[in-house]
Amino acid sequence: MSTQVSPATQLSALTIRSYRPTDHRECRHLWAEMTAADAGLYGGPADDDSGAAFEEYLTRLDLSGMWVAADVSGGVLGMVGLLLDGRGGQVEPLVVSASRRGEGIGRTLLAHVADQARRRGLGQLSISPSARNLDAIRCLHAAGYDALSRVTLAIDLRPSSASFDDGIDLYDRRFRY
Repeated sequence: MSTQVSPATQLSALTIRSYRPTDHRECRHLWAEMTAADAGLYGGPADDDSGAAFEEYLTRLDLSGMWVAADVSGGVLGMVGLLLDGRGGQVEPLVVSASRRGEGIGRTLLAHVADQARRRGLGQLSISPSARNLDAIRCLHAAGYDALSRVTLAIDLRPSSASFDDGIDLYDRRFRY
């Protein structure tokens, strides 16, 4: 007989703690998952070593903190980072293992990083999800990220590229995403 564990029970067994060097392998794997998912949203090729940028991320001078969500066995299920941006902060990255999404781990990490930003006296916290990542946008909106603070626009320089879809209106202008 198998016993199902409710998401609330799973969250109660979750620990949010500071990143440790012993988390490196698992966090690098999460970074690779995030990078591959972002590439897939736009039909781009998967990088042979999509976790390599994690090494560069760890050396950022504006990195104020990084936390992981760990289960009872100590396994890393997700991670979140806080970058300083003037008197505000930027959440980067926020990633939860694909096999554990939808369980509230991301919301728990977002609440933790917001608490950390408040403790540091930051006046604003922002995050920049991919425009096509509707699940992330919905999750972030539900977590309180409901103010547009910055818009990043891109021009696709590749000839006859079909990597962007048509479909978003902003300020009476049509944008691909």
